[in-house]
Amino acid sequence: MSDRSIAREVLREVAGDLSKVDWNCGCVSAIDSNGRTIWIVDAHGGDGKRFIVRADEKLTAFLELESGIRSCGG
Repeated sequence: MSDRSIAREVLREVAGDLSKVDWNCGCVSAIDSNGRTIWIVDAHGGDGKRFIVRADEKLTAFLELESGIRSCGG
């Protein structure tokens, strides 16, 4: 399995895990002022909580989001 396939599978798992605990998430890429691609992942829960994460890699952004939500009991 390629690194890209593994990353895609992890992203699916993270999104699925978040969905199971009543969180919705989405992501967007953007170009920062230095011309680098950045990833912004946004999630919100049914309880009104919201997390926004910015990272240089899509997988990193999702993993940081999941970690933040879990650390707050989500």
